[in-house]
Amino acid sequence: MAKSSRNHSSKGRPLRRKPEDRAPRRTFLVFCEGIVTETLYLRALERELAREMNAPVRLEISKDSGAVPLTLVTKAVEARARSDGKWGEIDEVWCIFDVEWPQNHPDLKEARALAERSEVKVAVSNPCFELWLLLHFQDQTAWLDTNAVKRRLKKHDSSEGKSLDGATYMPRRAEAATRARSLEARHKGNGTKFPDDNPSSGMYLFLNAIEQPEGLQRGIDNLPS
Repeated sequence: MAKSSRNHSSKGRPLRRKPEDRAPRRTFLVFCEGIVTETLYLRALERELAREMNAPVRLEISKDSGAVPLTLVTKAVEARARSDGKWGEIDEVWCIFDVEWPQNHPDLKEARALAERSEVKVAVSNPCFELWLLLHFQDQTAWLDTNAVKRRLKKHDSSEGKSLDGATYMPRRAEAATRARSLEARHKGNGTKFPDDNPSSGMYLFLNAIEQPEGLQRGIDNLPS
């Protein structure tokens, strides 16, 4: 009697992926002060990682427009401590917020210190999240205020209002991470400390965590020389 080929293709290969080939999905709870731009970027990133990786990432985003960083971090700490299961099983909790110039948000150092004590990770952009977006297209080493960053970004992204086309940014995110890491090294070399480290963005740390080190490094290694 001929052997059944129900579970195999005509070439003898299994039709189903072996379970061990797929790592478990990781869930990140993200608190951000921006309710549009940041969310659109994060959702685009979530879709891109689902397309690229065997291990998709689920982002649970808590948006709080107008919340100052200390309030945002406090809410993240409370959510991390709760066991009500609202967001399900969480692997990491992050806060994404800005410094803002010419007038900084209040209590920035206190917000970062609270996050560190409470094992909440932060990705701070200085002066604003749009600086991180700008780094997808160009180097930026000179000090900028928030409005100047947005004007420069308009040269690369003409989206109306706070809209954002994620497909424009995703292929460039490893370049942005390289530039952000270089800015951090530059500030360290100059002895410049937070919150005076303008321009800078910790979003590359978020990408490094969410894509896992090897994923982001692979993208950096493939950048044109």
